[in-house]
Amino acid sequence: MSEKLTHKKCVPCEGGTKPLTKDESAPYYEQIPSWTMHDKSLEKQFTFGNFIKAMAFINKVADIAEGEGHHPDIHVFYNKVKLELSTHAIGGLSINDFIVASKVDQLTEK
Repeated sequence: MSEKLTHKKCVPCEGGTKPLTKDESAPYYEQIPSWTMHDKSLEKQFTFGNFIKAMAFINKVADIAEGEGHHPDIHVFYNKVKLELSTHAIGGLSINDFIVASKVDQLTEK
């Protein structure tokens, strides 16, 4: 894999598309090692100074999700935000999950 995930664009999964296997996911996961990879999802928790900063982050995540057409499950706990990514249409992970995760990571690098 030569192209960075942050340079890719999500593409809707077609019917019958199979979820990525653990081996197929491995090269993508190398680009987002701070996330936890489960069998069917990616997960990461972010901590902020207060509720307002957490909500500002969520709004930025929403912009990414809308732009990519791929949306995480978002859980808010005052100053903590937990994101879960999975491609529900295929019942597991697709490259789209890794693309969105990599773009979300860019938010906290700035």
